[in-house]
Amino acid sequence: MKAGDVAPNFNAKNQNNQDVSLDTFGDKTIILYFYPKDMTKGCTIENKEFNELKEEFEKSNAIIIGVSPDSIESHKKFIQKESLSQMLISDNEKSIANSYGVWVEKSMYGRKYMGILRSTFIIKNRIIKEALYNVKSSGHAKKILEMIKNSNL
Repeated sequence: MKAGDVAPNFNAKNQNNQDVSLDTFGDKTIILYFYPKDMTKGCTIENKEFNELKEEFEKSNAIIIGVSPDSIESHKKFIQKESLSQMLISDNEKSIANSYGVWVEKSMYGRKYMGILRSTFIIKNRIIKEALYNVKSSGHAKKILEMIKNSNL
């Protein structure tokens, strides 16, 4: 996926077991970020940083949505443990991750496995405005907020 592409729609459940799709959010700018796993170090940092900036994103008419393969129950526990307030979507079947090209083969210590490539998409009116792959967890939320503020998305 790249800037200018039509963002793949999805139908999924959030942490409150509510149905969510891109169309749910009307004309808001959607910050759709994919992360590998609830309650792991890098993912906790990334989610907490997005959470800390949530009000700033909202002032820019943006909504933050995290996506991982974790279950709804795992998301609930993660939100409670880390006092998160943004929406987290469960992508158990990896269908959303596959449609955005972030369910990829990875390698660690010579072992190959499938996993989420930490990535973020800025979406407005179903069009991808920015596609950022293989991002770092620390400081990423602030960079995305600056992009939103500086581009009038």
